[in-house]
Amino acid sequence: MTLKVLTVNIWHDQNPWSERLPLLRKWIARLEPDLIGFQEVLVGEGVDQVREILGEDAYHLDYGAAMTLPDRKHLEFGNAIASRWPILDREEIRLPNRGDWETRAALSVTVDSPHGPIGFTCTHLHWQFNHGHVREKQVELLAERVWKRRPENGFPPIVVGDFNAEPDSDEIRFMTGRHSQAGHSVAFLDAWEVAGDETLSGEEGRGITWSNRNGYARAEFEPSRRIDYIFAGLPGRKGVGWFENCRVVCNEIEDGAWPTDHFGVFAELRTEAS
Repeated sequence: MTLKVLTVNIWHDQNPWSERLPLLRKWIARLEPDLIGFQEVLVGEGVDQVREILGEDAYHLDYGAAMTLPDRKHLEFGNAIASRWPILDREEIRLPNRGDWETRAALSVTVDSPHGPIGFTCTHLHWQFNHGHVREKQVELLAERVWKRRPENGFPPIVVGDFNAEPDSDEIRFMTGRHSQAGHSVAFLDAWEVAGDETLSGEEGRGITWSNRNGYARAEFEPSRRIDYIFAGLPGRKGVGWFENCRVVCNEIEDGAWPTDHFGVFAELRTEAS
């Protein structure tokens, strides 16, 4: 048995939402994830996008706003978590920002799973290419809070989301123990690096999640790159929490529509000691 984890940026309600919504539902039904981290989720007057995707009863849901949309002040924009099992506690983490309207956050919960308590965090970092200095501060605070919240007995902490940074950036190198910041360092495993199928050709073998194969992404005139991640703390010698496999998902066009502008990441983690 494995723990199945999905992360996907749903691109809020950008058109064509009515065509994208059923595609997201199909992928979730196909993958049957136990834990899902959603980014760019809208909640507000008459709007709850995760409930619209998942319905009322399939998952335990939580939501944390990152900001109020400047052009639609009745809607909050943030991160959501769906868990197959009850959520025991939660924390909303406000991340460092540039002091303007764009603010980011993380939502961190503890899940009461049959495999023991699981610390699960979903985040979405600043997006612009020249915001690396902000993302560096964001991952430092994020990692500190995630480690403090991790259950004493259970899985290594899991962190998912749209980091808007490539694997060789200082932000991601910090997350994976290759770079220290302000005298601090951490070490999470990157699911794709551990268990991605690199034997595939082209983008599929590089874990690309922002792809110019996707027409919605191509319209932004940005290079294809890997910016969406599933991280987990080191499993230790018993191997619980080790990544068994990882793949890019939500990456197929259907009737002219893609599920979202990002591709998602799906991973399975070991649940039993070796």
